[in-house]
This record gives sequence, structure tokens and C-alpha cells, in this order.
Amino acid sequence: MTDINTILGRSQRPTPGATVGTDAGHERLTSVVELIFFAYRDFTGESDAVLKAYDFGRAHHRVLHFVMWRPGLRVADLLDILKITKQSLARVLKQLVDRGFIVQEAGEEDRRERRLYPTADGRKLAEQLRTLQTGRIAAALAEIEPEAQPAALRFLLALTSREDRAGLEKALVAAGLDPARKI
Repeated sequence: MTDINTILGRSQRPTPGATVGTDAGHERLTSVVELIFFAYRDFTGESDAVLKAYDFGRAHHRVLHFVMWRPGLRVADLLDILKITKQSLARVLKQLVDRGFIVQEAGEEDRRERRLYPTADGRKLAEQLRTLQTGRIAAALAEIEPEAQPAALRFLLALTSREDRAGLEKALVAAGLDPARKI
């Protein structure tokens, strides 16, 4: 495994007088933060290349992901999930609608609601992106002991906000991914 300090081009010891941290525990946690940055970079990298061909970015990916796997999602619910402003969503959503990846329909009971659905092109792109990312996850899980897999899920859950955690855990269990059992 490549040493993270080699990747970053720095020595193992902090620079004298640096205020990065004063104890070894803080330095270790900083290395974990950096590891998460590298993991995120690589997790999103292949998808970014596909999205670039469409002149889309990660915001488009997130919107398409949730619309694909939750068809009929209300715009208001998408705003809550993504924790972004209406203005931020409006720009990205307009591009996805204008380019034919998502359609908006009025709600059946409340015509003021806007419900979002993927189109055939949207489903195709979302599936391509999902295949890349689930492949990376499957490969990573194959590299760790089966007994460690639930701990990986629990760690990821613990990184989420407390108010989202119960719902996310419930969704994992519904998908057959109990954080207390092997994946």
C-alpha cells in the first residue's frame, strides 16, 4: 500500500511550529481524513469521466441518482435529501430536463407538486454510473474479511448526520444490508 505521506510529498514528521495538531491521535485522524479524500476521488473519478462526456458534473449525478432510484420523488423531498437551495437544484434540474434525462410531472393529488421521473436516457446513464460505483464497492468489500464488512457499513453510517442515520440504517436493512451482519 502506498504511504499517504509519499502521495502528498511530505515527511512523516510535522513541520516544526506547525499548528496542524499537537498529538499523535490528531495526526492519525488527519490521515484518515486524507484517506477519505482519496477514496472519494477514486470512487467518483470513473463516474466523473462519463459525466464529462455529457457536460454534467457531480450535482447532476446526485440528482439523477435519487430520481432514478426513487421515481416520483417530489422536488421538495429532493431538496431535503441533498440539503441544497432551490436555486442550486433549479439549474441542474433544468439541464437534466432540457437534455431529456428527467421529466417533471404534476402530482396526482396536488397539482402544485412537481414529481420527478427518469427518462429512458436517464435510466441508461444512471445505470451506467451505478455499475461503475457498485463495481468499485464490490471490489473493495472483496478485499476485506467478511467479518469486517458490517463494521465498514457502521463506520459509514456513523459519518452521517444523526438525524439521517436511523432512516439510512432502515433503508440499508430493507436492501438486505444489515450493518450488524456480513454483506
